[in-house]
Amino acid sequence: MMNIDLTIIGGGAAGLAAALAASDQKLKILIIEREPRLGGILNQCIHNGFGLHMFQEELTGPEYAHRFIESLQEKHIDILLGTTVIDIQKKDDFHITLTSEKDGYQHLISKAVIIASGCYERTRGAVQIPGERPKGIMPAGSAQRYLNMEGYLVGKRVFILGSGDIGLIMARRMTLEGAEVLGVAELMPYSNGLTRNIVQCLNDFDIPLYLSHTVTNIKGKDVLEQITIQQVDDRFEPIPGTEKVFEVDTLLLSIGLIPDVGLFDSLQMQKSPMTKSAIVDQSLMTNVKGLFVCGNALHVHDLVDWVSKEGEKAGKYAKAYILEEEQRLKDLKSVIVGPNIRYVVPHMIDFNHLDEPIQCSFRVTKKMALGLFKVIQNGKVIIQKKAKYIAPAEMENIVIKKEDFISNDPIEISLEELA
Repeated sequence: MMNIDLTIIGGGAAGLAAALAASDQKLKILIIEREPRLGGILNQCIHNGFGLHMFQEELTGPEYAHRFIESLQEKHIDILLGTTVIDIQKKDDFHITLTSEKDGYQHLISKAVIIASGCYERTRGAVQIPGERPKGIMPAGSAQRYLNMEGYLVGKRVFILGSGDIGLIMARRMTLEGAEVLGVAELMPYSNGLTRNIVQCLNDFDIPLYLSHTVTNIKGKDVLEQITIQQVDDRFEPIPGTEKVFEVDTLLLSIGLIPDVGLFDSLQMQKSPMTKSAIVDQSLMTNVKGLFVCGNALHVHDLVDWVSKEGEKAGKYAKAYILEEEQRLKDLKSVIVGPNIRYVVPHMIDFNHLDEPIQCSFRVTKKMALGLFKVIQNGKVIIQKKAKYIAPAEMENIVIKKEDFISNDPIEISLEELA
């Protein structure tokens, strides 16, 4: 039985940053990673565009991960690779059961836990596409792993459903490897990927983007042969007469990511129905004392740099939680989701812990050329800021300082569209 001060589940961008931020000679810290090496999904992201905020230079995914792994080697932090957490229970401390091919079952006790387990892709079953069930339909991230890590091109004539960033990046990647990408269909009237990826991955390669379209039929006896897409109305119902047929051998799905936190349901962690993950306060602690969540395990980010910065925050607060002898009582109040806002993290503010400014991260519900963000408390606007080119695919942030609050009552974050 191992005794650990802080256990970090996941060795990707969030987990690595959390470990470095929590590092302290007084603490015994353990990272558990189910893959045979650290880095998480960064290892398969061989394109550049990472690190501009963290390192002020543009890096590939593996280069970005390596920066953190190098720094980690200088710290006294234990690492278990190829190891999976299969059970976690909360008593006074956390009782965690692990398994690995090398060491079999192991058990450990930990004072605090950071969940940095990332997210997983939605599959065909999540959207119920009608038609046959041939081979050749897979999540875009799986195709990325096959190509970038195993050198296997999954298809030659490709269509992509969904305009998430992984799908857009794979449109470019497959094209560069000699495949023909016939188009990308997006159910919504706007793209769910970053604008730069629309430009660099679709426009630069003349790959058409069909907004307000979805796949309505699939044909193929053993392997995929043909798909049909149709335009949808404002109720997302297919419009008759708008069918377009494509002869393809591969359909990649980029239809959303879901935080990978199902294992922790046994802890009775309160969840947000919108993010499908934990409800947290500004320290990223859940309602379960000593349990923190960060990165894509908390909510899906648009940039890995923000994942790492959130991981740093979780590591910092987890360290303070362990080292602080007397835990202060909480005074939790809700962050209310106002008009045109999809969700806000943190979901709660602890007014007994306003030692540092609070960064609220959130996504909007629709595109706007110009908008006004407002933070409202007791019916009064305490913060407001204008923003241009607002889109659901891009994370927005507002920082609230202690002196901005006018009471210990809940706040609301809203967005008003400006002409």
